[in-house]
Amino acid sequence: MIKLLGATAVAGPAILRGTTGKAAPSNIIKIGFVSPRTGPAAGFGEPDGYVLGLARQALAGGLTIGGKNYQVQVIDKDSQSNPQRGAQVANDLINADGIDLMLTTSTPETVNPVSDACEASGIPCISAVVPWEAWYYGRGAKPGQQDAYKYTYHFCFGVEQVYLAYSHLWPQVPTNKKIGVMWPNDSDGNAIRRELGPLLAKDGYIVVDPGAYTDGTNDYSSQIAKFKGEDCEIFNTFPIPSDFVTFWQQAAQQGYKPKIAQIAKTGLFPSQVEALGPIGVGLASATYWAPSFPYTSSLTNISSKDLATNYQNSVRKQWTQQLGPSMALFDAAAAALKGASDPKDKTALVKAISTLEVETPVGRLHWGTGPNANVVATSFLGGQWVQAQAGSNYKLDFVICENASDPNVPVAGQLRAWTA
Repeated sequence: MIKLLGATAVAGPAILRGTTGKAAPSNIIKIGFVSPRTGPAAGFGEPDGYVLGLARQALAGGLTIGGKNYQVQVIDKDSQSNPQRGAQVANDLINADGIDLMLTTSTPETVNPVSDACEASGIPCISAVVPWEAWYYGRGAKPGQQDAYKYTYHFCFGVEQVYLAYSHLWPQVPTNKKIGVMWPNDSDGNAIRRELGPLLAKDGYIVVDPGAYTDGTNDYSSQIAKFKGEDCEIFNTFPIPSDFVTFWQQAAQQGYKPKIAQIAKTGLFPSQVEALGPIGVGLASATYWAPSFPYTSSLTNISSKDLATNYQNSVRKQWTQQLGPSMALFDAAAAALKGASDPKDKTALVKAISTLEVETPVGRLHWGTGPNANVVATSFLGGQWVQAQAGSNYKLDFVICENASDPNVPVAGQLRAWTA
């Protein structure tokens, strides 16, 4: 196991920061990393500095591939949660820094434009934490296409895993099976409306959909009135964080109190739920990684449990589920580079990714066995935010209440009805 990093060392060695220039020397591999560190989706990027430190330390000695040792530089950029900025920094990494491999994570607003820039420029790219339909179809792939992209590859849960989570979680609380939904007019919302809505209806749920709304809406009175009028005992949404805060505060003020309030895209991290105060406790959410996942980073040899514990001890913040997939990106990157006949050759690297099998904190990833050639579908487990037990250093805990998409992860509790 590598030596653990202290809080002051998470930025990584300065010699691995990278330099400008179109092409790196033949013995240097440059990896770009783009995530939202600021802006509306900054919660996703909160642990990325720590993960980058772990990755840089693990790669400090370079990689020996085909008998040759390569120095590895990791150059990270902030997308600022903005698609235009994401595309800009991706092109900077490609054209100015001369990267050999791109990694990107967290929401379509960051991942999709970065992936598009790589596809257009012929740069191998591995991405995560966008429901795979929003990544695959949201970028232009057509239904039935099995290999829409040549250079870009992805791992994340999809609608099937979301449906498995909800259909196993919601029956734990008796309801009338009427769901009020707030699905926005963006890549996530449109994919969920198209794919998840029919699955829920087929399962006997009545979906009450007031229609796609625009990100940044500040008055949800009409939607709330409809949910109350239709007696929707389940509520489900996939908003940007700021929109959910606005909606949920207005719902509380206007007396909408569903038995189950199921949120996604926001409410994934403790800081987001704590900021809501009392109306945040009891929200149902889901996790794509947790410390109880029985998997280990192949690059660092750190278990999921130790990844969370070490983060908390080093950074003095509660673990977040983004730790797992951000670490997994570097597991996949290292394995792909080592699996390529020539890691500096883009065609050879893409070939290695296309059949890659690697152990990561989110589970074993294996391209070529997923829903299409570019995607590996990972797990998505339903649970609930509850008040932390007495003596905890934190205010909230996330309790996993179902494990339909990965039975290897233990269930820790049962969903309870939301009460304000």
